[in-house]
Order: sequence, then C-alpha cells, then structure tokens
Amino acid sequence: MAYKVMIVDDAAMMRLYISSFINSQKGFKVAAQAANGEEALEKLLENPDIDLVLLDIEMPVMDGLEFLRHARPNTSAKICVLSSVAVSGSKHAAKVRELGADAVVAKPSGTVSHDLEEKAGVELAETMRKLVGAA
Repeated sequence: MAYKVMIVDDAAMMRLYISSFINSQKGFKVAAQAANGEEALEKLLENPDIDLVLLDIEMPVMDGLEFLRHARPNTSAKICVLSSVAVSGSKHAAKVRELGADAVVAKPSGTVSHDLEEKAGVELAETMRKLVGAA
C-alpha cells in the first residue's frame, strides 16, 4: 500500500517537479494536487485518506498559513511545509510549526526549484518517511 500525498503549490511547474519526485519514491503516490489552500481544503474533503500534505506558503486565494489554520484541526494527515520562505530558523518556519506543521523543508532555489531533487531530495525523502512512519 502506498502512502497518499497531496501537493499544494501555486506554481504548476513546481507541482510537476514535486509530483515526479514523489512518484519516484517507493511507497508513495500523488493522490491529489491543489494550486492554493482553498482548493486544498476541498481536496482534503474529497480525499480524507490523504497521509501527507506537501504545502507551499506563498500562494494566492489562500496561503499556506491560512490553510494550516483551517486544515490542522480537521485532518490527521501529516503536513510538511515545502517553501522557499520557511527556511530553518526563519519567522515563517516558527509560525508554521506554531500552526501545526509537522515538518519544514526549504525549497533550494526559490519559488520554482527545478533542482529540488538534486539539492533537497534526500532531506525531503527522509522527512516524508519519518512523518508517515515508513521504514
């Protein structure tokens, strides 16, 4: 059984990079994608069995912080913030933790990190496995 992942990022190209990365990881599959927090809340209702959410912070309509405020009390899915603004030690990283994010992984090269797998792949894969309890 594969762990079901939802990708929430406003950049279509970034969703494509993340999706490709997820699908290359044994035991994980992309079950849903959303371009903003509002869309992601709807997808969570449609897919209550999502195991893991990879969440961007800066998005139109509803950003990642607002998504966390609404989603955290209503889902048991683990939430990993994947953002260029929530780097370790930043005020954004502290805020997402305060709002209930289970982990934070920084995008290595800004909004659209074409080098995600190369520069942050190991950290992201380890974080995903740790969050869902995979060996």
